[in-house]
Amino acid sequence: MKLIEYPDQEMMMIDLANQLAGELNTHLMTHDHASFAVPGGSTPGPVFDALCAADLRWEKVHVLLTDERWVPETSDRSNTRLVRERLLTNRAAMAHFVPLYAEAETPEDAIDDLIEGLKPELPISVLLMGMGADCHVASLFPGADRLADALESDAAPLMAMRAPGAPEPRITLTAPVLEQAMSKHILITGHEKREALEKARGLRRWDAPVRAVWNDATVHWAA
Repeated sequence: MKLIEYPDQEMMMIDLANQLAGELNTHLMTHDHASFAVPGGSTPGPVFDALCAADLRWEKVHVLLTDERWVPETSDRSNTRLVRERLLTNRAAMAHFVPLYAEAETPEDAIDDLIEGLKPELPISVLLMGMGADCHVASLFPGADRLADALESDAAPLMAMRAPGAPEPRITLTAPVLEQAMSKHILITGHEKREALEKARGLRRWDAPVRAVWNDATVHWAA
């Protein structure tokens, strides 16, 4: 794990957007398409705002989420909605979106079809992750019902997940998919998350799931 500290969040967001654009462009020089996995939540929004205007072949970029709440896109809790509003606009409107949600009562009802749609995108070309103060990444939460299964090296690429404090079911990329991404970035802000990251060094993977995916990752942090 490599840690980069920035003097302020604005500089970090712009610099990270430039790095991601550069990596996507480099990948496209030797591949037909690039898969780009991104987190939901509010933290990456400024990165998306800068990245969506980048001059690259967006029509060859396949965007997917690292995880999704099992809610329709019309919900204000939908990560898909956030990505469409903040990333898949401007030049990036030409990108192809790979969904992690389908109209079904539970994620288990749709997961087989979603896995089939995901397979052509693996391994992920460029991965951007967030991290919670509890050291979760994607929807790999400490205490989640299927966390142990999702951390296994032979886990299915997608898994339904339910966790204490999460008001709806989730669907998430599993640890091996995240770990095997060709380029990995973790974006965190604030002193609480920085302290959590340092604390994770002494914890087990099921207590700090970020540990399962941080090998060869670059962590970007600003207060």
